[in-house]
Amino acid sequence: MLTEQALLHWKYLMFPLVSCHAIRKAFGTRVLFDNFSFVLSEGQRLGLIGPNGSGKSTLAKILAGLEDTDSGTRSLRKTAKVAYVTQDSVFEPGVSIRQVLMEAMEGLHMDEQDKDVEISIQSGRAGFDDIEADASLLSGGWKKRLAITSALVRNPEVLILDEPTNHLDLEGILWLEQLLLEVSSASLIISHDRYFLESVATGMAEINRAYPDGIFSCDGNYTKFLERREEYYTAEAKRESALSNVVRREVEWLRRGPKARTTKSKARIDSAGELISQLSDMQSRARTSTTTIDFTGSERKTKKLLVAENVGKSFDGRILFEGVNLTLKPGTRLGLSGANGSGKTTLLKILRGDFLPDQGTVERADNLKVVTLEQNRTLEDETVTLKEALAPEGDSVMFRDRPIHVNAWARRFLFPVEQLVQPVSRLSGGERARVLIARLMLEPADILFLDEPTNDLDIPTLEVLEENLSDFPGAIVLVTHDRYLLDRVSTQVLGLDGDGGATMYAEYSQFEQTLGNRKPVKVKSSGQKPVVEVAAPKKKLSFKDQREWDTIEEKIHEADRRLLAATTNLQAPETVSNPELLRQCYAEMEAAQAEVDQLFQRWSELEAKATG
Repeated sequence: MLTEQALLHWKYLMFPLVSCHAIRKAFGTRVLFDNFSFVLSEGQRLGLIGPNGSGKSTLAKILAGLEDTDSGTRSLRKTAKVAYVTQDSVFEPGVSIRQVLMEAMEGLHMDEQDKDVEISIQSGRAGFDDIEADASLLSGGWKKRLAITSALVRNPEVLILDEPTNHLDLEGILWLEQLLLEVSSASLIISHDRYFLESVATGMAEINRAYPDGIFSCDGNYTKFLERREEYYTAEAKRESALSNVVRREVEWLRRGPKARTTKSKARIDSAGELISQLSDMQSRARTSTTTIDFTGSERKTKKLLVAENVGKSFDGRILFEGVNLTLKPGTRLGLSGANGSGKTTLLKILRGDFLPDQGTVERADNLKVVTLEQNRTLEDETVTLKEALAPEGDSVMFRDRPIHVNAWARRFLFPVEQLVQPVSRLSGGERARVLIARLMLEPADILFLDEPTNDLDIPTLEVLEENLSDFPGAIVLVTHDRYLLDRVSTQVLGLDGDGGATMYAEYSQFEQTLGNRKPVKVKSSGQKPVVEVAAPKKKLSFKDQREWDTIEEKIHEADRRLLAATTNLQAPETVSNPELLRQCYAEMEAAQAEVDQLFQRWSELEAKATG
């Protein structure tokens, strides 16, 4: 009888949606795939990882039909729709959210009314209050939400997401996790966010030349993948050891000069050559490289590097935070966490000295040395070569008072020597991040200011970064939405709630728990009803009721807006002087009021179910 795992594997093979077979893809002399095959099937939410430059994004584009292969085939089930969301979400100025979603639905067999309904549903789930807003003016996190939403309005059978958590805050990541658990599309998710993969993936795959077929995959989430990969490495090590012993005996036999006259001797010589080739290939694949990251501390002995007292900042009349008190000492690793727009980057820049606070003071030690990794991975000159970017002053760099040739420095960050002549404009996001880290490592620092350092980095590089940050002797201020990194590195977390509050926590999980308990959200009803506090429900609702609960707050907002508009129209001078128009506006106000009353009644019923 087939095991459950074998049945699941059989199902994925029997019901493929999109696949590629024996493909080859190269860029110049750099070969990404050679005789490479891949399948995404019904019911899968497949997490895809791999080193920077291994070809994850290229594979995604090939599967989406946006990139051609040099050879091999790409197959898509007939009539199946594919939606692809890129790493960077860019929208034309002047184009509204509604227009973006409407354009995404072009070519679908739907009338305008059905499209409007779908846009209303999907934009409401994504949290957009005003779908007539200019999409180009949205923050990075909301642009990402819009890009994902514009993919979902097509109701695709295949959903391909390339680093979907980039730019999303915690609330956005939790929204995306829930979304992926609910949609019926098969999903391919390229991500370095390990907690995210743990939550959503039903299967994992890693592209890496260390594997014979270029890929290793298994069913289960990220933890299960790590367990299976470790089993694979253990088995490969044993196989290599056994093969090495066999090859050693065959080499000794060859050295004794066997006479190759008999058929048996010829066969053994051929077999020995094949075994030696297998061992060489296995050893070659086992030699993997990782980036070496080692920030240089200044060795300053000062007990207090920076002290902030009662710091506050407002923007456009809104208080971002106030009453911030903190001290940075050698060994302090402070994580800044909060929703997009809560002021994390602003506070980081105040601590660094770029901005002045509206209130409070920041005192820094004399001759304080700071190193900053900005969220925006821009290089000053895109036309320079990689060699010039890594070593702008010649053929070597000075690292900790010791010269290192640029070739060795490049290899330290996994750049092959032949890539040094390539312009930086052709580097991937992860490669750009490695260039910036390489340059920052040359600067001694008392404090590291890191704004979203995990963007574009692969998981092996993240693991090296985490180790180095944990050992860094100075202080660190870390802004990141990577929950694993915050848990692993931070000694304390300052949580910004977006309403002016700033609270210090011993660890990130405490802040996340506080966020979960922080609702209610106040819903005002145009002065017609008292303020109602909508509390987050406990998980005691049916699936249908939970879906309704998730959207009822927005429905109340919409109904309130219609009631306010109807009341305003009723009170207008032109309405009062026109009996027919007066009756019409009064009827509209009555209908709007009835809708508000009905929604509040339904909200009370759902709350009773959720908390009962």
